[in-house]
Amino acid sequence: MNSRLRGTVAALCLACLSSACATVPSTRTPDPRDPFERVNRGTFAFNQSLDKAVLRPAIRGYRKVTPRVVRTGLSNFFSNAEYPVVILNNLLQGKFGPAASDTGRFLLNTTLGVGGFLDPATDAGLDRNNEDFGQTLGRWGVPAGPYVMIPFLGPYTLRDGFGALADNFVEPRQLLTSQRANNLVWVGGQLDRRSRLSDTDAIIDRAGDPYAFVRSAYLQRRQYLVTDGAAADDESPLEDPLDDPLDDPAGEPQPTEGVSGDTPEAPQ
Repeated sequence: MNSRLRGTVAALCLACLSSACATVPSTRTPDPRDPFERVNRGTFAFNQSLDKAVLRPAIRGYRKVTPRVVRTGLSNFFSNAEYPVVILNNLLQGKFGPAASDTGRFLLNTTLGVGGFLDPATDAGLDRNNEDFGQTLGRWGVPAGPYVMIPFLGPYTLRDGFGALADNFVEPRQLLTSQRANNLVWVGGQLDRRSRLSDTDAIIDRAGDPYAFVRSAYLQRRQYLVTDGAAADDESPLEDPLDDPLDDPAGEPQPTEGVSGDTPEAPQ
């Protein structure tokens, strides 16, 4: 590790530790879903510093020099590679119709779509679904547990964290014999995901309390996904807090018209 990189990492860690020692804003009522808020805020500050210093410039450069058709193809590929996980979780939740549709989508895009770089399944009318083991556990009645902010990876609940670990073991990239290739596919998927969230950066930066904004957005989005938009009998159905940029395979999130702090986009 060269001296410049060591200095950058040290500065980021110092920012994280400094923020962790700070008190939670006294004007806010503690959120019972976030018992580790003080530590989470420090981790969030670290992640934001790393994101602004490294990831955002890299993503801007990537989107500037890479033609949109190439970005679309790569996003299609990474999205298609996740479909075995989606199909398995459909089955675990008893969603047999969506499982059949997603199986057809995966097979069509993998064959006619040249390994997933093209998306003929959408033109064929096969819906794009989003299921993971965190949602499956929620459907089985497992409570979300405390909200946690993970270094480098971002927000989770305890339930979603365990779900993400389980999903990781069944992703098709685990079939690769080369660990280096496995790691490269994982990193590529994470960078593609971050690229698709880039249009939310300005929204988060404008928030009065970015940490609370992201927490609210994440928990709202996950609740919507677990319940498929359903609510209690005496409540109105939940609404998806805007279209999820991760659902746009082109890597071009839709315009966020009419966005306010009360209806945030939920980063995944």
